[in-house]
Amino acid sequence: MLDSKQPDWWRGAVIYQIYPRSFFDSDNNGVGDLKGITSKLDYVADLGVDAIWISPFFKSPMQDFGYDVQDFRDVDPLFGNLSDFRELLAKAHALGLRVLIDLVISHTSEQHDWFVQSRQDRNNPKADWYVWADASATGNPPNNWLSLFGGSAWQWDVRRSQYYLHNFLVSQPDLNFHHPQVRNAVLDEARFWLDLGVDGFRLDVVNFYFHDQGLRSNPPAPSGIQTNTVERSNPYSYQSHLFDKTQPENLEFLESFRSLMNEYPGTAMVGELGVDVDVALTSKQYTQDGKRLHMVYSFDLLGKDGSPAYLRRVIEAMEADIGSGWVSWALTNHDFERIVSRWGFESDRERATPLLLALLCSLRGSPCIYQGDELGLTQADVPFERMQDPYGKAFWPSFKGRDGCRTPIAWQHNADHGGFSHTDPWLPVAQEHQRVAVDVQASDDSSPLRRVQTFLRWRAQHRALSKGTMHVVDSPAGTLAIQREHQGQEILAVFNLQRKACHWALNAEGWQPVSGHGFDFQFGINGLQIEPLGAAFLARQNP
Repeated sequence: MLDSKQPDWWRGAVIYQIYPRSFFDSDNNGVGDLKGITSKLDYVADLGVDAIWISPFFKSPMQDFGYDVQDFRDVDPLFGNLSDFRELLAKAHALGLRVLIDLVISHTSEQHDWFVQSRQDRNNPKADWYVWADASATGNPPNNWLSLFGGSAWQWDVRRSQYYLHNFLVSQPDLNFHHPQVRNAVLDEARFWLDLGVDGFRLDVVNFYFHDQGLRSNPPAPSGIQTNTVERSNPYSYQSHLFDKTQPENLEFLESFRSLMNEYPGTAMVGELGVDVDVALTSKQYTQDGKRLHMVYSFDLLGKDGSPAYLRRVIEAMEADIGSGWVSWALTNHDFERIVSRWGFESDRERATPLLLALLCSLRGSPCIYQGDELGLTQADVPFERMQDPYGKAFWPSFKGRDGCRTPIAWQHNADHGGFSHTDPWLPVAQEHQRVAVDVQASDDSSPLRRVQTFLRWRAQHRALSKGTMHVVDSPAGTLAIQREHQGQEILAVFNLQRKACHWALNAEGWQPVSGHGFDFQFGINGLQIEPLGAAFLARQNP
């Protein structure tokens, strides 16, 4: 059961992201659902995580698979109904799991009642609830803003003879947060779910809420620092996004949101913060002094570079600048290539998986594990004819979209469609995933799944790893060493990210080897010896 006496449970909590469409299909229509999640919550709890984040399940035309919301207060029939959600919530809480839901409020579906009314004319009560602008003198959009999904961020609407803003799909018009009624309305939608008993929110694209009211065009990105959104195939990366997102008014709104959350003790919100520069400083602003977000969701570890040097640079920059703030680290999510594929560990997935997740969960912050990471799943190769992702279709073949990390979980190695469903699922179950299905790994103590379970249960017994301070320690090439300290207990975690053994002539200095985490290493008068793609954990007590 949940401990209501821990209002800061989120500090250091391990969060498990569930993508409902691909978790488990309870009604055999090829798509996962809420009842499917409920039926598998024992598996999630057995992992040793503290909370789940459920990607959107609201009523939606599914142009962007739930991130285009038609009704914030209803469950899409594809996933079930509100009663199903209440059952999910009750079981999760009974198992000691907190429940965060994905709240998408920067935009809505074009089928949302608010937009249906707003686009009728320029004089209706919701005329200014979305971002509308007149054409330029030549009929072009009012500025150069681009959609993350390709092309102009402006769409002409014949009903109003104006353009509306969409930072994503054309079918996802952006709300006008400069309008006080809009701000109040989205807070009311959040209150609805808080009243139902959710433990908080993951706020999608939290820095996209406000736009520059003067509609100033973005300048070009400085040479050499273009973002890596979809390599250089996406023109979005050619701009410095100074005016279409991350506006100063956003901070004041987040303070209003935090005031709402404070009415519900023990709740928390993590904001997905997609910024191009000054990531750590912006993270500090967005989580400053406990008056805005509880934590920011970092993209820093979602790129191609997994070298110890890069990891150290990112970690130290965040530690130096975030101040009183808090970060949620992730290696993968539903938008990025699977970590063992992205960092080149496919051939070593069995050893690399527990190593990478142990590293993630040893950082100061709240680690977020995406479903299937614990199984060491590789990026699936979805053929174009089975592709569902509109993002991928727009940039094929240089970018194959997000479907490869969204394929259904294989629960049984010898069942059709991996036991995910009795019918052909919305995306195919990868054959290589079926060979390493949950049932196979659950019966093998050396599997990634069992080793991740072992580590997370061990981590829960060491508050230095969840609540402690952190600094990076100089260590041999190819390794990353992190020292954590809490109430006199120090833990030194050393990660060997190379495919050869590592020797470190580490002075004992009171350090003692710690066991129970699932990694083998040697430590003595000759120093520290770590296996290829292995880790070591040492502890000492301050007087």
